[in-house]
Amino acid sequence: MPDAMQIYLDYSATTPVRPEAIAAMQEVLTAQWGNPSSLHAWGQRSATVVERARVQVARLINAPEESIIFTAGGTEADNLAITGVARLFDRPQHLIISSVEHSAIAEPARWLEQLGWQVTRLPVDSMGRVCPRDLRAALQPNTALVSVIYGQSEVGTMQPVESLAAIARAHGTLFHTDAVQVVGRLPVDVQQFPVDLLSLSSHKMYGPQGAGALYIRPGVQIAPILGGGGQESKLRSGTQAVPVIAGFGVAAELAAQEMATETSRLVQLRDRLFDLLSDVPGLVPTGDRVHRLPHHVSFCLQHADGETLTGKTFVRQMNLAGIGISAGSACHSGKVTPSPILLAMGYGDRVAKSGIRLTLGRDTSEADIDWTAMVLKQVLERLAPKPIILTGV
Repeated sequence: MPDAMQIYLDYSATTPVRPEAIAAMQEVLTAQWGNPSSLHAWGQRSATVVERARVQVARLINAPEESIIFTAGGTEADNLAITGVARLFDRPQHLIISSVEHSAIAEPARWLEQLGWQVTRLPVDSMGRVCPRDLRAALQPNTALVSVIYGQSEVGTMQPVESLAAIARAHGTLFHTDAVQVVGRLPVDVQQFPVDLLSLSSHKMYGPQGAGALYIRPGVQIAPILGGGGQESKLRSGTQAVPVIAGFGVAAELAAQEMATETSRLVQLRDRLFDLLSDVPGLVPTGDRVHRLPHHVSFCLQHADGETLTGKTFVRQMNLAGIGISAGSACHSGKVTPSPILLAMGYGDRVAKSGIRLTLGRDTSEADIDWTAMVLKQVLERLAPKPIILTGV
């Protein structure tokens, strides 16, 4: 039996920094702390650290190293992609996103809408998938950008990004994907993948928080959103955070080395947890079971009343049992409001407040899965002993 007080199952929110990345960061903090823009030896040592990390991150997605722009995280990378394209135009254009985007895409899109841009939000089916035909029908002559998330952080569904990107490219429209939940967990090869812009994040792959990157396909132009010293190919001004970038690079290199074995292991654990909970009254799986992130398990609560029994309530009860899970997306876990992702998938307001997410990682064992399934069943029985027929789906 594992220690029930130490089961962390929220790896989609963040991952623990691996020791190798910590060692790289400590080396920078103590011996390579110069400003990488400085021409002297101290600065050039730091510049070498940044460029080494750029190569490591680029290799993870088979990209040219000059196509990687370091940011402070996935959110900034998403904003740079959306706003950076928008700033190329003197007049409002047309933007297409999905209806299940992370807020780092949905909020910039809403801001552009206020500036006069037309924003089309593609519908999804009950599994959270976009239909490529809908994208083809939505494209217009003035569509400047299509942005569709690759792996949905709240329900685990993976989009047919390759097909969607090919449709956009055939139309002559730029395509961006938020691949924060995918890169480091599944192979991504931008040489074979018709994307123009792709966002990734360090702390989703056992690197430090505070580092991310935007891949920009060579030849694609975007405008900077920060004014300043012109670092990162004049697209992201500000002195680079050398220690976290170094940790990011090491984490990316090790993710590439370990991915095949670790992904297969996570899929087995994921499916085991789904199977153990498959006959539990009151749990309804959410998202696509086939087209799914390898580490991701999610449900909504059949007994949810939208007030006293919500996903947030369930997270608190699991936490009391020593198990860390999330109420849907980590960015919404502090709010008792309907999940916009579940609403877009056709769930009613009450059930859309009840989403829970269990995401697995390097330290997750089979024993952890078995113990978590047992505890989850007990918590559910205690909170809602009498099943209520699910409505509003």
